[in-house]
Amino acid sequence: MLMRSQAAAQAIKGIIKRGGVTVSLLAVAFAGPAAAVSWPERPVTIIVPFSAGGATDIVARQLSYALSKKWGQSVVVENKTGAGGNIGTGLVASAKPDGYTLLMASGANLTVNPHLYNNLAFNVETDFAPITNVAVGPMVVAVSESVKSADLAEFIQSAKADPGKYTIGSAGVGSQGHLAGENFQYAADIELSHIPYRGESAAFADLMAGQIDAVVGNIGAAFSPLSSRRIRILAVASDEPTDMLPDVPTAKQFGVDGFVNYGWFGLLAPAGTDAAIVDKVRTHVEEVLVEEENSKKLAELGMWGLANSPAEFKEQITRESAQWKQVIQERNITINN
Repeated sequence: MLMRSQAAAQAIKGIIKRGGVTVSLLAVAFAGPAAAVSWPERPVTIIVPFSAGGATDIVARQLSYALSKKWGQSVVVENKTGAGGNIGTGLVASAKPDGYTLLMASGANLTVNPHLYNNLAFNVETDFAPITNVAVGPMVVAVSESVKSADLAEFIQSAKADPGKYTIGSAGVGSQGHLAGENFQYAADIELSHIPYRGESAAFADLMAGQIDAVVGNIGAAFSPLSSRRIRILAVASDEPTDMLPDVPTAKQFGVDGFVNYGWFGLLAPAGTDAAIVDKVRTHVEEVLVEEENSKKLAELGMWGLANSPAEFKEQITRESAQWKQVIQERNITINN
């Protein structure tokens, strides 16, 4: 409050010195907080850069429903797929920074793709205003019912005996599932044949159909296919077993050390969006995530709400980007894989 009062005093002095020229500057000084108070005055769009039904989409739709009730405005989810999530991500980067177009990104959009793709239409460091990491959950190793391995150890043994025999699907080159799958192969010392899709739900659909052998994916996206009894989950990539799948061991329990992967889903705005609007969105996301209805739904998907600050979220993106850059270099991963 003290800093804002000082700014106002300086602005008033400017009016006295420079007349009407600085009236506009004073208006700008107060426009941000005033705009945040009334925002949103019309529907808000959340862009999901993957197909409907995947974990990113699931989290976005749950959040959109909760926020629409809180704001009294429609919060619409639009799926803009393609190029490993880059098309939808780029659309938000170039959108008007007024808070009415937001991005629900998976971690890979922001921490992996910059190290895989040349000539991206956006720069993660400069083109976005991080809002908050919304939800986090462990990845799982799922296989088709056609895979006869009784557990993860047998699957690894079979894969070692015939490198490239098994296919592994993902939401696309550079997606969280793709990199988690690469991390799994590295930790287990096996080679699988990667099949990229235009979204996680498409990969799980082909897994259920027996068109591919395995998927390392988000636990939330795997839950519905699991209920079909046409896929099996061999392991979770978490430090401890998850309450959602209490009978499924962790990969570490099979001796696959180093394979701990959590998928996360964060909300961002275009760079230049008023900080007061960013803070308002983050605060309201935190408020709806702790509501029993929403926390229960996330728990049913094997995830939990996070709602860290914009500064913490930005630091997380920077840190994980450096980590995935190293994995990409060591695994020699390219967009041609």
